[in-house]
Amino acid sequence: MADTKRKDSLEARALGAMLSHAFFRLESALTIALTIVLIFLYPAPFYWWQWWYWLILGLIGEALIVVSSLSDSATAAQVVADMLRESCNPAEIHNEGLRRQLERALEYRRRMADALAKSPAGPMREHLQDTTAGIADWIRNIFRLAKRLDDYERDDLLRSDRANVPRELEQLRLRLQHTSDQATRAELAEAIRGKELQWQNLARLQSTMERAQVQLEATLTALGTVYSQLLLAGARDLDSARSRNIEASIREQVASLNDLLSAMNEVYARDA
Repeated sequence: MADTKRKDSLEARALGAMLSHAFFRLESALTIALTIVLIFLYPAPFYWWQWWYWLILGLIGEALIVVSSLSDSATAAQVVADMLRESCNPAEIHNEGLRRQLERALEYRRRMADALAKSPAGPMREHLQDTTAGIADWIRNIFRLAKRLDDYERDDLLRSDRANVPRELEQLRLRLQHTSDQATRAELAEAIRGKELQWQNLARLQSTMERAQVQLEATLTALGTVYSQLLLAGARDLDSARSRNIEASIREQVASLNDLLSAMNEVYARDA
């Protein structure tokens, strides 16, 4: 049910983007401009001609442009790719390595869309489109993962804590050893417990981020595998078993990244 709603939402947004693309493409602008010029400069080129005839012809021309845009699979693929790049903008990632990984994921998605657009229209193409419907969610999770890793690496406060907390903890322990006043010892013990908890959270966060980096590399490899499988599927009939394998791989990657992102957010929030 959730997959159906997500697919419907994506299709609605894609349709809106394609309509916007159709209205703002060069052919559309020229048609509108020519219609306006003809209405004002040549309102009645023939005695029987009415100025609004030009308007009707312009509307017909505009309708043909929209229909041709909506039926053009290459245009549809480009529009969807642009939508995905807009929502997963690599420019938002400051780390060069992470940015390259996101670019690579987007390139895989673009080439998949191109391959589908070039495949013959019919049940085979529709089946392949349904099979790879979850790729967009996969890319969005890759973007969120890269963004979280990028934010972590650029967090000066966390970097400072990782460097200072062990030293501060050692200093508190030394003070406790050399303090005999019971009230002071109790306060120091409480401070040590708090500092130890902070260090545990920092270590857990570091471990989670290292796991996230490994997972990011692994999921890019999996994305490349799906791309190669899709190319093979385009070269010959896609049997149901292979189709199920591709779909299962996509779902597993999306679910795995969702789980990892949830764990990262939980640990990150705990330390914040």
